[in-house]
Amino acid sequence: MPSFDVVSEINHHELANAVDQANREVTTRFDFKGTDSSFELADKAIVLKTESEFQLQQMLDVLYAKLAKRGIDLAAVDPQEPVIMAKTASRQVLVREGIDADTARSIVKKIKAEKLKVQAAVQGDQVRVTGKKRDDLQQVIQLLKNAELELPLQFTNFRD
Repeated sequence: MPSFDVVSEINHHELANAVDQANREVTTRFDFKGTDSSFELADKAIVLKTESEFQLQQMLDVLYAKLAKRGIDLAAVDPQEPVIMAKTASRQVLVREGIDADTARSIVKKIKAEKLKVQAAVQGDQVRVTGKKRDDLQQVIQLLKNAELELPLQFTNFRD
């Protein structure tokens, strides 16, 4: 029976490359000379450190440009509120990966509302969709591509 998985993943290697490129740009830019500005890639977050809130915003723009250039969807990143202290400013940018339970349930609900002859089941941080016809599965893919969801989706493991 044909099936596929709906997942939300990012390429970690490209993420590391984008952060490295952003670091390189910040160290060579004239307006960041002597500010000790940097990007640090933690487990599920990117930490921006600099001296002022204005420079934080510029660093965020540089990061977004590098991520987009590397093919990482900007909907997968979630900038947090900046933390401003006396002479330092920092900001965390969370990297969202995987489909949380609420979003997975809403995806299953959308699929069932279309009354297609497919079954959708939540499996951990992904959704498995199975059906008898390939055309039905392709309709589901099109439906989810057009749906307004807050995270980027990929369709993997397509089996006939």
